[in-house]
Amino acid sequence: MPMNVPSLEARYISYCNKHAVLPNSAVQSWLSKAKIQKPENEKYSIAVSLDQLKDADISSLVDVLMALESSDIDAIDILQQSHGSLSEENLMALMRAVDFKLRVVDLQEMSLTKELLRDLCQGGLACQVLNLRSNHIQKLNMSGKFIRLHTLNLDFCTALTSLQQDCFSCMPNLLSLSMCETRITNLWTTSAALSKLPSLKELRFQNCLCCKDTGPCPSSGEKTSFHGIESQLSLCRSCVEQSADSGDTTFHSSNAGKTFRDLICMDDSILMSEVGNNENTKKVELSDYLQEINLLELSDVLPDLDGSKDFQDEIREKAEFPANLHKQDLKNPAISARKYISHHPSPICFEKYYREYMVASLPCLEVLDNLPITKIDRVTAKTTCRKYFEYLPYKRQPKESVVSLLHKREMGGSKTHCRKRSKPKQLLPYHDNQLFFSRSLCAAKLGSSEWPLLCPVSNFSKKFKEESKRPRPRQFEYHPSDPSLMVFGTLTGEVFVINHESGRTVSYIPCMGAMSSVLGLCWLKKYPSKLIAGSDNGSLKLFDIKHTPREHAESSISSPTVTFESFEQLTSLHANSTDDKFLASGYSKDVALYDMGSGKRLQLFTNIHREPINVAKFAYHSPYVFATSSFDRDVKMWDLRQNPLRPCFTSSSTRGNVMVCFSPDDLYLLVSAVDNEVKQLSAADGRLLMNLEIASTGSAHNYTRSYYMNGRDYIISGSCDEHVVRICCAQTGKRLRDVYLEDLESGNSMFVQSLRSDPLRVKFIFFILGFFN
Repeated sequence: MPMNVPSLEARYISYCNKHAVLPNSAVQSWLSKAKIQKPENEKYSIAVSLDQLKDADISSLVDVLMALESSDIDAIDILQQSHGSLSEENLMALMRAVDFKLRVVDLQEMSLTKELLRDLCQGGLACQVLNLRSNHIQKLNMSGKFIRLHTLNLDFCTALTSLQQDCFSCMPNLLSLSMCETRITNLWTTSAALSKLPSLKELRFQNCLCCKDTGPCPSSGEKTSFHGIESQLSLCRSCVEQSADSGDTTFHSSNAGKTFRDLICMDDSILMSEVGNNENTKKVELSDYLQEINLLELSDVLPDLDGSKDFQDEIREKAEFPANLHKQDLKNPAISARKYISHHPSPICFEKYYREYMVASLPCLEVLDNLPITKIDRVTAKTTCRKYFEYLPYKRQPKESVVSLLHKREMGGSKTHCRKRSKPKQLLPYHDNQLFFSRSLCAAKLGSSEWPLLCPVSNFSKKFKEESKRPRPRQFEYHPSDPSLMVFGTLTGEVFVINHESGRTVSYIPCMGAMSSVLGLCWLKKYPSKLIAGSDNGSLKLFDIKHTPREHAESSISSPTVTFESFEQLTSLHANSTDDKFLASGYSKDVALYDMGSGKRLQLFTNIHREPINVAKFAYHSPYVFATSSFDRDVKMWDLRQNPLRPCFTSSSTRGNVMVCFSPDDLYLLVSAVDNEVKQLSAADGRLLMNLEIASTGSAHNYTRSYYMNGRDYIISGSCDEHVVRICCAQTGKRLRDVYLEDLESGNSMFVQSLRSDPLRVKFIFFILGFFN
């Protein structure tokens, strides 16, 4: 016979006597309450309140709960309503004892320690509902088994900035997930982590004002029809009514079976069939259809998130309603208001096209931020993602195999099987390059890689045990022919050549003369053991790493070096393609030309800009052509054969230029101006070919740096006021990835101070030199 409640209470008292503790009246009350509420011939549940327990109660309670395995107890809920006195060790013992009887575990606002959170996440729980709201979760790694879990609440876990690749891989039955007011930002890594949840139906990064759970807002329900397609407008009357009194923030998020890669490459015909065929529906082109219902541009409003301003109190929708709605429909408050009142949004909600990207990336999702996902939502999401996001470069069909893709790239074509297309353009003019095959492999793989590998140069300094001897990197450069070597200069004037694969120091150049920051570094291509280093005090020297010590020591360099005439306030230096000359520029309006062999300054080009010249760069292939970028907003191209008194051309930016560089084939110039103004120009005449249209922050000190990556397949861009590196397709300008930078040990954000892409490695690796906030 199943154990009844009185006998259970008796056992509890017996266990208390065994452990020599007084019975807890609250425990007895739970058992009595369960008996009263129990329907006839049905199992019952017990709610354990942690607030009413002390450490002395745990042993007896654990014993009695373990005895419930064969009883008629259906479920046990463990609830926390305030800060209790129960130790974390006893809390874990209690949850482990209940095991599969667990139904709800509510540990909100408990301020759990890092150790307990790690044990809980890595050990797993057999509960169905887990509430960790308002806990200090810095790194979410839920690798333990959560087989029965269907609801997870991580709201107000404000230390959570990103999701790990496999943090949800052990939750096959999770249906609902809420992460309101976390600090999660990255669309790409977040959607990739969430895609590991095959059963996920409801997701929140912000909540409707009147909604406490993840499901669709109970007040939504107005329906309309566009071209025979019934769509739920998902408008919440109560939210609109409450907003007038609450003063809460308003956030617009536009409405938008297949994977993301399928969605962005579907033909219009396939897309229209997915929406639904109706014999009475007029067949229209997709673009005309979407334009008519005004769903193409619905999420262009972005708040100021750079810390200089608070979140805007109200961000109203830009989109108007379809012209074919009747006037009486517009009088309906649920339609005419057409507002979504956001409560506790996470930063990811303010990323441009956030809703469309999440809808396209998670095809099984049914509710996002308390708004149901309709067929029109999916149409809009697919169209928007095709327009603004790049999965693979050159608009290739993602369904193709890597082998097929590589073959077509090697042959200079990109035919698809979906439909006949015109003869493709030649993708790249240098197919005979020895690195072309490895670059092709990189291009094929980046689209499916959500976690690009990156490393702060400052990490290499941690091998020095003494804090006083740890170098403070300021500038760095990859070796042009040895994929394992890198040189970096420090704020104190030292130069380190390291093997960045092993972390071993290959060569060390101590500070020469007065301490100053090394701001200019350049390897020589014909003489791979030699490099030029320049510091902000004007010092310019040529070193041979074969004749420099390997250890961090105070000794001077044993072999002679070539010393050039100083260039005051230097910020940049660069050698030409034949290694016989190099340029120096800095916080002046002049550029100096030096002879590499004699060490003499050949010429000083004075007043070629109206403001300081931050960067001067030679072309990759011509030893005479170079470009300069200045804070006077101009970029100029020069030719030494024409005695640079007049530039070949001048191109202007709207803000001061931080840097300029040539593409590896010298066909293009990449120009980076203050606050995310990044443009690609024709190197022939300076024509504007592409503007990356990266959102500005409003900061006049947000210095932006950009480089080509993987040849000229991609552009990487980062700024000193933002902890993100953006990767864009160099041909289309569409965004491939945003990589957010944080130190994995401390969890602090990192900001881009110097940025380079690896020129040789098969993997996509770029190193960031940053500083912590």
